[in-house]
Amino acid sequence: MSAGEFQAPDDAEAPVATASALGLLACPHCDAVWRGAAEGEPCGRCGTHLHTRKPYSLNRTWAFLIAACIMYIPANLLPVMITRTLFGAQYDTILSGVIYFWVSGAYGLAAIIFIASFLVPLFKLTVLILLALLAQRGSSWRRPERARLYHIIEIIGRWSMLDVFVVSLLTGLVQIQGFAVINAGVGIAAFGSVVVLTMLASLSFDPRLNWDSRQEQQQEAERERREPARDNREHKPA
Repeated sequence: MSAGEFQAPDDAEAPVATASALGLLACPHCDAVWRGAAEGEPCGRCGTHLHTRKPYSLNRTWAFLIAACIMYIPANLLPVMITRTLFGAQYDTILSGVIYFWVSGAYGLAAIIFIASFLVPLFKLTVLILLALLAQRGSSWRRPERARLYHIIEIIGRWSMLDVFVVSLLTGLVQIQGFAVINAGVGIAAFGSVVVLTMLASLSFDPRLNWDSRQEQQQEAERERREPARDNREHKPA
C-alpha cells in the first residue's frame, strides 16, 4: 500500500482510522505490535499486559492535575529561599526574585526565571487540562494540533525544575556562618510537588485518546467497568 493512500480527511468530523479500529495493539514496554490480541492479554515478547488505551488514563490525569493546581498556589505565595545576613532575614518567592533581578538590571536572568518557573508550569497545567477535557468529550477539534501540543509540553517539561536547582545550588554554596546563610523555604517543596505532579499527569495521559470519537470513549469506559467484575470472578474461590 503506497503512502499516497493515507491522506487526512477534508472534513474535521470525519472518523480517523486508529490502530485499535484496525485490530492492532501495541505493547507499552517493548513496542511490539500485535494483530487480533485481546484486551489484557500478555505480550508474546515481554509478557506485559496489552491495553487499547492506558487503563483509567483520564481518571489518573485529572487527579494529578487537580492536586497540581492546588499546590500551584502555595508554590507562588510561599518563600522558596530564605537569606539570613548580618542585616536580617529576607524571604523571597519566585515572583519577588524575578522582580529583584529585573530592578537590578539582570533582565535576561529575570526573564529566564519567570519563563521557566512561572510560565512553563502554568502553560503545562493549562494545556493538560485542555487536552484532558477535549479527550474526555471525544472532541474532534484540531486533533493534529493537540497532538503537537502534547509533544511540546513533553519537551519543555524538563526545564520546570530550574528554581529547584538554583536554590539547591545556592543552599550548598552559600553557608558563611556569621555573615550569610541561604536555606530553602517551604515554597520550594510546593513548587517541586507541582513539577512532579504535572509530570505524572503528563505520563498518565494517553495522547491516543485525542483520536478517539465519543462512541469509542464510551466503549472503552464500558470495558474498564467490566474488567474489575471479570477479575473478581476469576479470583473467586471455588
